[in-house]
This record gives sequence, structure tokens and C-alpha cells, in this order.
Amino acid sequence: MTQKKKDNKEGAGVGLKDREKNKIQKPRKFKVVFMNDNYTPMDFVAALLMEVFHKSAGAAAAITMSVHEQGKGIAGVYSREIAETKAIKSVQIARNSGHPLLIQAEPE
Repeated sequence: MTQKKKDNKEGAGVGLKDREKNKIQKPRKFKVVFMNDNYTPMDFVAALLMEVFHKSAGAAAAITMSVHEQGKGIAGVYSREIAETKAIKSVQIARNSGHPLLIQAEPE
């Protein structure tokens, strides 16, 4: 019984030095970036933004124009897992529709 109390005391707390060394940081956010190409129709890009990213028609049109004019557009910023999942799902839909659209999850 005495041994258990001793073990509990040893692992019970974290010293101040340990807390300073191992500060907990918020997880990084990732942005989902659509890249421009000369083959994927703009209507398809807008529809994809509405379907996968739940954008309004106006927001989807604005992002699509950004992709078209600036070469890329940000569909949204999410946690890493969600950004990667949305990017993969979007690419799969594009490929199934015969479009070479490139979509990537990048650190913000």
C-alpha cells in the first residue's frame, strides 16, 4: 500500500520546467487550394465548390473567378484531416467527370 502512494506522487504532476518546454500549440490549419487549368469548365468548378464545400452560388462564383484570373483560389480553411478529405473527394469527383482539376491541401 505504501508503494502505491509513492508511485502516485512521482507521476502526479508536471514540473514548471516541463510545462515551459512542451507548450501545447493549437493545431495548424490547412487551406484547400484549387489550381487553374485550361480544361476544366468554370461551371464545374463552381458546382464542385457548392457540393463539397457548401458554398453559396455567389461565393462559388467568386472563388471560381479567382482560380481563373489568379491561377488559384482558396475553397476554405480547415483542420488538416478535413482539408485533406475535402481535397481528395473533390479530385475524385473531378476525375470521375473527366476533368484534370488539381486540388491540394496546403498549410496556412
